[in-house]
Amino acid sequence: MSAASVGAHESRGLFVTGTDTGVGKTRVATALLRCLVADGVRAVGMKPVAAGIGPGEAMNADVAVLMAAGNVAAQHDDVNPFAFAPAIAPHVAAAQAGRSIDLDAIAAAYARLASRADVVVVEGAGGALVPLSAHADMLDVALRLGLPVLLVVGMRLGCLNHALLTALAVSARGLTLAGWIANRIDPGMAEIDANIAALEARLPAPLVADIRWNANGATPVALDRVSLAMLGLARDG
Repeated sequence: MSAASVGAHESRGLFVTGTDTGVGKTRVATALLRCLVADGVRAVGMKPVAAGIGPGEAMNADVAVLMAAGNVAAQHDDVNPFAFAPAIAPHVAAAQAGRSIDLDAIAAAYARLASRADVVVVEGAGGALVPLSAHADMLDVALRLGLPVLLVVGMRLGCLNHALLTALAVSARGLTLAGWIANRIDPGMAEIDANIAALEARLPAPLVADIRWNANGATPVALDRVSLAMLGLARDG
C-alpha cells in the first residue's frame, strides 16, 4: 500500500474478507467507513457480489448499510454490480440467473468509486475462497483490484484452522494480509483469549481490533485512528 497521504488524489482500497459467512465482515466494513468519515476522509463502501435480498427489499441488507456508512454519493450498481435475490452461493445464484460474474465489470465499478473517494472499502461475500465462477473465487476480486486484505476471524471452535488456512490462501495469491480482527461471535467459546493469542503468534499481520460480545447479543465495533493507522488508512497530520 502506498505511503502517500489518504488525502492525496490517488485513492486507496482495502478488501475485507472473513473466515466464513456470518462472522461480522459487514459490521467491520461499516465501522471502518464510519471511522474514516470521522477522520475527514472521503470514503465509500463496495460489495461487488451480494446474494440474498429480502422480500420487498430494494437491495441486499449489507449493501444498504455500507452505502449509509460512507460519505460519498455513489450509484447502487457501482457499489454492488452483481446482486442476486436467493441467499445461496454466488456462483450458483449467477448460474440460475443466467449471468456471469465478470471481474472486469467489478474493476470498472471500483474505478468509478475510486475516482470519487479517498478510500474504497470492499467487502467480500462469504469466505475468501467462495467460488464466483468455474475459474474465479472471492480472492480473485482482491487480486484484480490490487487490494490488501483485512481478515475478520469469527472466534469460535475451528477458527484457528480457518484463519490460518485463509492467511495461506491470501499469501498464495500474492496478496498482502494487512491485518486481522478477532470477533467474539461465540460467547461460550472455551479459552478464547488463548485462541486469540495463538493467532497473534501465527498470523503474519497485526491484530487490529478485538470485538467483544455483549450480553444483549449485539457486537458493537469501535475502531479508531490507531486502527486506521495500522491498516495504512489514517490521514497524515
